[in-house]
Amino acid sequence: MAQRDFELLAPAGSFEILKAVIAAGADAVYVGGDMFGARAYANNFSREELLEALDYAHIRGKQIYLTVNTLLKNQEIKDRLYEYLLPFYERGLDAVIVQDLGALIFIHECFPDLPIHTSTQMTVTGVEGVRFLQQYGVTRVVMAREVSLEEMKTIHEETGMELEAFVHGALCYSYSGQCLFSSILGGRSGNRGRCAQPCRLSYEVLDEKKKPYHKESFVLSLKDVCGLEDLPGLKEAGVYSLKIEGRMKQIDYAAGVVSVYRRNIDRLEKGKGIDKGDVSQLLKLGNRCGFTNGYYHKHNGKDMVTFEKPSYEKEDTGIAIPAKSQVPVTGLAILRLDQPASLTLFLGEETVYAEAGEVSAAKNKPMTREDILTRLNKTGESDYYFESLELEMDDNIFIPNGALNQLRREAFEQLSQKLLEKFVRTNNRDPKEVFCPKNKDDAGREVTFSASTENRQLLPILCENDKIRRIYIDSNAYFRKSLSEEWKQDLRMVENAGKEAYFMLPHIFRKETSQYYSSLIEELRAFPPTGFVVRNYEELYWVRANFSDAKIITDYNLYTFNDLAQEEMKKQGVSLTTMPYELNKKEIENRHNTDTEMVIYGYYPLMISAQCVHKNTKGCDKTKTICYLKDRYQAQFPVKNHCNECYNVVYNSLPVCLLGNQEQLNKAGVKNFRLSFTTESKEEAKKILEAVDDFDREMIAYTNGHYKRGVE
Repeated sequence: MAQRDFELLAPAGSFEILKAVIAAGADAVYVGGDMFGARAYANNFSREELLEALDYAHIRGKQIYLTVNTLLKNQEIKDRLYEYLLPFYERGLDAVIVQDLGALIFIHECFPDLPIHTSTQMTVTGVEGVRFLQQYGVTRVVMAREVSLEEMKTIHEETGMELEAFVHGALCYSYSGQCLFSSILGGRSGNRGRCAQPCRLSYEVLDEKKKPYHKESFVLSLKDVCGLEDLPGLKEAGVYSLKIEGRMKQIDYAAGVVSVYRRNIDRLEKGKGIDKGDVSQLLKLGNRCGFTNGYYHKHNGKDMVTFEKPSYEKEDTGIAIPAKSQVPVTGLAILRLDQPASLTLFLGEETVYAEAGEVSAAKNKPMTREDILTRLNKTGESDYYFESLELEMDDNIFIPNGALNQLRREAFEQLSQKLLEKFVRTNNRDPKEVFCPKNKDDAGREVTFSASTENRQLLPILCENDKIRRIYIDSNAYFRKSLSEEWKQDLRMVENAGKEAYFMLPHIFRKETSQYYSSLIEELRAFPPTGFVVRNYEELYWVRANFSDAKIITDYNLYTFNDLAQEEMKKQGVSLTTMPYELNKKEIENRHNTDTEMVIYGYYPLMISAQCVHKNTKGCDKTKTICYLKDRYQAQFPVKNHCNECYNVVYNSLPVCLLGNQEQLNKAGVKNFRLSFTTESKEEAKKILEAVDDFDREMIAYTNGHYKRGVE
């Protein structure tokens, strides 16, 4: 795909900000409506405002993208999504930004002409993930913020997909879409647009023996990204759309940042370099302990972390906020005696003609050319202004000012109508034909148990347990240099115990990881697991492409919040999905659970991060270890550094334990249960295994997770 000029994509939390960023030079604007947006606390657009905004943008040759970038529950897709999107689709909405796979499928089927952009919440980090999404008509992929310029270039060259990348604004500590920190601690889910940002709080860091070694600081708080000086590199990487973060920011910030990037994009397109002095202007507009461009060039680093404070600083920049944006038109007015006044407008290839009033002979003072041109050029708050206006007129004529105003107004209205009519759509599809998941069929299914482990030392006790049928061995249980040989040993042990052995792929499957596992394909085929547990779209595509006979289980973070997503996974060859951690008892009961497994014991991962707490506080020694984050309430959160793929997992301070709820879950159609072992010792694991049949509520300190409360 040939590289086009950049699209500058700006945020807008209100109609006033939308007008300002368009006037400042944005090519497109992304906004949230009153449903399904990942900024639930922003001043989002009402239905009427969004319809007006679409017209406003389209008249000016700009585009509007609507965020539907949260996970959707069954009733939301079934009862609300279609009616919500229909008026915007009919009015010409330019694209929708989507996280949920079920919502993506629903929108693609119901609104076939609506371009779909996948949100950064989908955690797309590699070629395989893009190829997976291409089958659903996705027209653009918003890259995970952690993806480097080199990785983006590979993705673009190998898939031809249109890429969007964040160029300025806040960075999340976790891979977007992989964070449950706010959700589990306070019920405010980032996947539902309500993140409380616990990453911006201070934490004390403890070593493996829980001894403090790093005083309280903001170890999870990242600086803002600034990609101004990397615009040439982004272009070289094949990025088309430059996304500015900040739908909750004020008008001076949004318009100011847009104006700086617009100026420098224009400089690039004229063959000039970046004005590096503009970085200081951006700092004044707002920054969090300075800027970073780290992820473009490196995997992680302490220089990307604020440490001292996450406060937001800004100064008066003196950048003027543009008041409005009007479209330049060319006009020809003709005033002939005893004929209606006429006005012809020219805009690009469009031409409109209007008439109003009647020109009469002047009884007193005739109108001058200057009088008429002055009146017609009073465009005020309209969408247009005259770039040039010619006038042909007879001598000694008169026409009321009101008639001239009406003539101009009528011509402008006709022009708007002609510009907007091309955006009107009507070919939508009845949603009842799309949302028709199959009836539950739970009769005769037996209850089964599985166990996953990140510790090979637990395998003997898992193999000895009669309850456990499937064992998932996490990739982090191995070092790469010994993986092949140790896998063969473990596979034999599990198979000799009469159980199924699954290889659990990493949480993140970026370019280097993909290359490594692709080098092991023949060895894995020689000693094949029963199947794979996959945790992202890259792995789902990779396994299907290379192991056609293997069973596939998707983990909790390949979210199947709704039955459409669940059914689609089945079509993709998935034998079991894992119940999302944020659904409550009632929502589970209303979900199709026939092919679902549920984690009923385990420390939930709260964050998957490209950053490394151990590296950023002690230094990188390539040693798999555990440290702990202690918060203001003295809770201690285990952090494991997965050095093979270089990412951290921050776990909850307490395990979820639903062993006492098996009967209720059975009634809801859940027949497959998993015990997830991450940081447990052999003794702790034995205690949990013994409790499967005889659960003692006093056995351990635990939480019910979201089973009782859920998320909004």
